[in-house]
Amino acid sequence: MPGIRVKICGLTRPEDVDASATGGAAYIGLNFFPKSPRCVSIETARALALRAPAGLAKVALVVDADDATLDRIVAGVPLDMLQLHGRETPERVAEIRARHGLPVMKAIGIADAADLPRIDLYAPVVDQLLIDAKPPEGAILPGGNGLRFDWRLLQGRKYWQKPWMLAGGLTPGNVAEAVRLTGARQVDVASGVESAPGVKDAALIRDFVVAAQAGTD
Repeated sequence: MPGIRVKICGLTRPEDVDASATGGAAYIGLNFFPKSPRCVSIETARALALRAPAGLAKVALVVDADDATLDRIVAGVPLDMLQLHGRETPERVAEIRARHGLPVMKAIGIADAADLPRIDLYAPVVDQLLIDAKPPEGAILPGGNGLRFDWRLLQGRKYWQKPWMLAGGLTPGNVAEAVRLTGARQVDVASGVESAPGVKDAALIRDFVVAAQAGTD
């Protein structure tokens, strides 16, 4: 059985790129949402992306970004994928994908079973799906809040039309259980491997990747 692919999101420092690469991550996420403590400038993101070794996919996280913002990001940073984490409609997702020629991942917030149909709504227009915990009412951040949802909601629904990634409150201590319960083949983590907001911990990254693989045992 192939291993679990891990995304370390919200990198801000060169050493975080190194830790993600040596720790066995498959993706790194660069956050361009201004209200996030993990937000980086285009210049910083470019340096981080160029530091990533071949084979480590570079994903740009944006929230309801307009065309001008996306144009600047795509022109300035060598990327492999765009992650849309706002209220983008399926039509807007398709428009962004066509405009930039990059694979697109759409984040879908889940709180209860009533949210699950939205996954099928977006699946036809994306390359990947990110199934995340829905932020609480009034939250500033659309993700990265360290919250989880009831993973049992995904039991028996291991496969949609597109590859998908599990996010929301994952840590080295619970990711194996999350993988076992949901059947996820990909997982995403930000705050769960940090010593402070935006500061990744190399040991936690390593432990997270190892624990994620253990979920398939």
